[in-house]
This record gives sequence, structure tokens and C-alpha cells, in this order.
Amino acid sequence: MEATLASTDDAEALSIELRQAILTELESVSCENGRSSKDSIRGLHLAAVRRQLVIAQPWLQRTWPKREHFFADGTAVDPHRIAPILVEVAEPWQYDVFRLARLTWSLPFTRGYGRRLRFLVMDQSNEKLIGVIGLQSPPLDFPARDNILSYPKGEKTQMVNQTMDIYTLGAVPPYSILLGGKLIAYAAASDEVRVAYRRKYNGRVTVLDKRALPAELIALSTTSAFGRSSLYNRLSYNDPHTGETRKIAVSLGYTKGYGSFHLSAVYPQVKAYLEDQGVSTKGGFGVGPRIVWQTYVRALNRLGLSGDVLRHGVQREIFWFPLAKNTVSYLNGDANIPEYYCQSFDDLSDWWRNRWLIPRSERGVEWGQWDHTEIRNLLTVDDDAAK
Repeated sequence: MEATLASTDDAEALSIELRQAILTELESVSCENGRSSKDSIRGLHLAAVRRQLVIAQPWLQRTWPKREHFFADGTAVDPHRIAPILVEVAEPWQYDVFRLARLTWSLPFTRGYGRRLRFLVMDQSNEKLIGVIGLQSPPLDFPARDNILSYPKGEKTQMVNQTMDIYTLGAVPPYSILLGGKLIAYAAASDEVRVAYRRKYNGRVTVLDKRALPAELIALSTTSAFGRSSLYNRLSYNDPHTGETRKIAVSLGYTKGYGSFHLSAVYPQVKAYLEDQGVSTKGGFGVGPRIVWQTYVRALNRLGLSGDVLRHGVQREIFWFPLAKNTVSYLNGDANIPEYYCQSFDDLSDWWRNRWLIPRSERGVEWGQWDHTEIRNLLTVDDDAAK
């Protein structure tokens, strides 16, 4: 009897402690009218980013000395000589460089989930990294995307699985100063990415349905990290083959400002709390944001907290990258064959060079002052800083 009472008291104490930890985290969320400044949003991610860096320090100490030569000083970059090439991540050094670059950003690093493709964009003129792309399986339910489509009955999963989600994309300095991020966004929509998808997934049998889905990549979707996107907006392209000017990325509006990233600091406590109550927090195939969301919802219900706790107020802009002229009719089942745009990486790179790179370099921006050792500084954090 005493053991039962002690166990009950321990569970109650854990509930009180977790409830207070969640409420404390909420106090740090400062948003006005559903929007917040980019600096405020970065602040919401800061604790999670620092924890990841603390954990990664042993790996960083081993890896940085071997891979730092892939990161450019500003003096090594001549805008007129930049020669971008697209490299699918397959070798150990490529995984290392991808992870190093991604860990410098102000968002927590994720490896993606489900079907995945990763790419480096390199500068062939000096063998330095320009930026990275990460693609993953898209969410099955995504209202902004689903509102523009009318899937054939019973075929939504098959159609959605012919799209991918951009889960990470961006350039590293000094290329980011020269609008290299826009080059990386163009690269995501290139023919070479579609071909890589077909090569990797042609004939693959799905784990759940045990069937081979069409290995066509018909569209990409993504959400901006910090509200309205300066990266994807105005991302147009003049097709040299047709003379047509079209948008590479189409805005579909904004998310509603719900999620769990602002509570990431307490996620380990949330999982431990549920597991202590005998509630599994493990997902099955395709584990992604949904299992994290469900974990929070289950914990909040048990703690007597409203689901509004998951409203962080950061409305992210949603973008859709159609890769074919008939993307919508194909996904609606009205067309049997996708009529792909012809947009090679080389053509897209040439357009970026003339439309964005050269004009930017002529405005007197100071990319030449960048010292690549600043990357190492961004990757360094001590235990005290992560608390």
C-alpha cells in the first residue's frame, strides 16, 4: 500500500514538474498578431540548436579538421568564375560536409524521414561548398497543397508519394552573401533532381502497401523558416528553350502557426512522462513530425493543458514547386504522363548568375571579408551555454 502511495506521489510530482516546465517555455514565446521577427523565431530554436551542438562536439572535433577545406574564404570566391555543380550525397565526405553546413544554421538539424535525397551544390572553380538541399517524404495531409488538388478516389497516397518535401535548403557564407540561397532553390527544381529520384526509387516496393509506386517526381513543397520568405519569393525563371517566364516557387499562403518546435526543450521530459505512464512514444514506418505532435497532444491531455499550448504563432509561408506543365491535372488523375519542364541545372545556374549573382556582386556587398574559420565558431558551444 505504501509503495502504491509513493508511486502515486512520484507520478503527481512528475506531472507538476512537467506542467511547470511547459508553462515556463511558453513564457519565452513572444509573438504579436500571429507573426514575430526573424530574430525572435531564431530565439525560439536556440535551446534546441545548442543542445544538438553540445551532443555533436566530439564528432565536430574529429570531422572539422578533415573537412574544413570545403568551406571558402571570401578571397577564394570570384563571382565571375563561380561554376556550380550538383552532387548527390553518397560518400562519407559528402555526408560530413552536408551535416557540418546544416549544423551552422539557426534551426535544429534533422536527418529527414521516409524517402530522402540529399545534395551538395559545389563551386567547381575552387572545390568549395555553396550550399545543401535535403528532400524527404511529404506529409500525407497538407491542407495548402490538398486545397489545390482533387486526387482520384483512393489514390491520394500514390499521388502524394510522387512529390517530396524540402526539409532543408540553403547556402553557406560567403556564397549566401551573394544570394547563393536562390541558386540552391533553383537546383531543387532541376531535371537532375528528378532523374536522381527516379534512379533511386524506380521499382521500390512500399513498406506498408507492398506495391511499387510510379517513380516520378512531379512537385516539391516546403515552408519558409521565418515567416514571409525572401528566398523563394520572386524566384522566377526565363526558359531559354521556350522564352517563357514562369515562377519556380508558387506561394500557397501561410500556415496557421501551430506546431511544437517552441517546446523542443521539454520534449525529452514529455517522452519520459508518457513512458512512465506506460504510453509508447515510438512511431512506426515513416516516423516524422506526426508522432512528435501526437506525443505532445497525449501529454497535454494528461496534464490538463489546452491544445492551444501548441500555438506558437509563427506563420510560415508555404511554397509549391510544380515540375511539370500539367502537374495539377496529373496529380488529379486527369493526365497519364507528366509533361516535365525542361530545366537543367546548368540552365538554371546560368539564369541565377545573370539575374542574381552578378548584379548582387556589383552592389558592393562584402563577401570578400568572410573568413571560413567563422564556421568553426558557429559550431562551437559549451555545456553551460546549452543550459
